[in-house]
Amino acid sequence: MADQWHKGLVTRIVQETHNTRRFWIQIPELEQFSFKAGQFVTLDLPIHEQKNKRWRSYSIASPPDGTNTIELVIVLLEGGAGTNYLFNHVKEGSELVLKGPLGHFVLPEQLDKDLFFICTGTGIAPFRAMAQYIKAHDLAHPPIHLIYGCRQQCDLLYAAEMWDLEKELTDFHYTPTLSRDDDKWSGRKGYVHLIYEELAQRQPAHFFLCGWKNMIDEAKHRILALGYDKHDIHQELYG
Repeated sequence: MADQWHKGLVTRIVQETHNTRRFWIQIPELEQFSFKAGQFVTLDLPIHEQKNKRWRSYSIASPPDGTNTIELVIVLLEGGAGTNYLFNHVKEGSELVLKGPLGHFVLPEQLDKDLFFICTGTGIAPFRAMAQYIKAHDLAHPPIHLIYGCRQQCDLLYAAEMWDLEKELTDFHYTPTLSRDDDKWSGRKGYVHLIYEELAQRQPAHFFLCGWKNMIDEAKHRILALGYDKHDIHQELYG
């Protein structure tokens, strides 16, 4: 099924921040779109004659819930043909062609080590799906640290939901950090790296990284320097 193309129907669009939108896509031909939290879908957009230049992949931001509808959260990239098409031409009721689920960026089978979810921007999407899946199924789990970097407070995605989840899900810790000055922000400032370095005290752990290449490259280097093994690091690259 993962290699099959399906017609998707855009059922809802919400402008989440000044440059991000949430898209709900239903796959009417399937009763249930089965996937694992953390996986992605690939869209075939009418933006180029060559297939590989039409394809754009996005992590599924919603947890598996037994339905045929998924949610994507997408940032408008300056000069990006794919996101410009999605933002300027796709409306509620539009059809999209997609395939999936794809990818191996999923929860480990045994939740027996601390989980560090480290992300920037829309890289929060797979971690939102994973955390909500753990909550929905009441899975026994180790401490989970969601460390989320954005420029400004207005850029934070799912912020209210994550604060609520911190209260509702035992041992789930949400730490957003802002890289731009914000006098109204009383939380962490700076980049994600100092935070996981503080929290990771050589306890057994999985590090899941999702975001731009520069963040992932630096994080891998720093995590290895903490004494962890490369097999403890899992990544999903954007861009």
